[in-house]
Amino acid sequence: MSNLTLYLISVMIWGSTWFAIEFQLGEVDPAVSIAYRYLLAAVLLFGWVRLKGLPLAFGWRAHVWFALLGACLFSVNYMFAYYAQVHITSALSAVAFSSLLWMNILLSRVIYGVRADASVLLGAVLGIAGIVILFAPRIEVASFDDGVMIGSVLAMSGAFVASCGNMVSLKTQSLKLPVLQSNAWGMSYGAVLTALFAFLTGQTFNFEMSAGYVISLVYLSVFGSVVAFWAYLTLLGRIGANKAGYAVVMFPVVAMVLSIAFEGLRLDLPIVLGMVLVAAGNVFVLKGTQRRGKV
Repeated sequence: MSNLTLYLISVMIWGSTWFAIEFQLGEVDPAVSIAYRYLLAAVLLFGWVRLKGLPLAFGWRAHVWFALLGACLFSVNYMFAYYAQVHITSALSAVAFSSLLWMNILLSRVIYGVRADASVLLGAVLGIAGIVILFAPRIEVASFDDGVMIGSVLAMSGAFVASCGNMVSLKTQSLKLPVLQSNAWGMSYGAVLTALFAFLTGQTFNFEMSAGYVISLVYLSVFGSVVAFWAYLTLLGRIGANKAGYAVVMFPVVAMVLSIAFEGLRLDLPIVLGMVLVAAGNVFVLKGTQRRGKV
């Protein structure tokens, strides 16, 4: 599958998950919902791997990396993100999470010695500026009270943990650990870790039987987890974290387009200008070069 196809799969699916997550925030505690999401995703992915006849047995060192992958990409980062949206709007959360692009650039440089050229850096600046312009009018006027501050810190923390997960995925792929099996084990470890957190903090493992909760859970598990993470992490291994990370700038734009198409949101100057800047940044990032160090 081409890099462009993998990129579009990641962007289009994750662009719609912001809306789906809203249906998960209700009767069920966020940590419990995340545990359900990745338990279901892990079961489905293990089943697919078995059906394809792919190996599932790996040594203990591989499982250390799988556990780190699970903690960073399928557990802690999502707990930060879900709990952040309890305190702040999804728009604020989207802006905060887009900082993952810069975190990927910095961590790639520090950990692996990957240097992004001026084109990639310019594209990142344009993308972040576009996101801020795009969402600024839709962020309610908010005083920096405890709730907003807590939500913002949680969202930024989630972005940082997810960026660490990107670095872990680069390492697992450099060790020739296959993406599908790494994700299956990682999701299972993530589900267990999140369930353990929920249990230790006294959360109730209830289940909401509403259509919105069930459908969004299935969508987030199958498409938002199994399909999107396979596409994104495969792309990450091919083109690096600096370029693949631009997906986090693109998927809030997709969410905005869906809102225009299905929720009656009207086009205005900030939307048009923001999308133009993000699109321009996308061109610079994907055409830029980077010098790769040892992984």
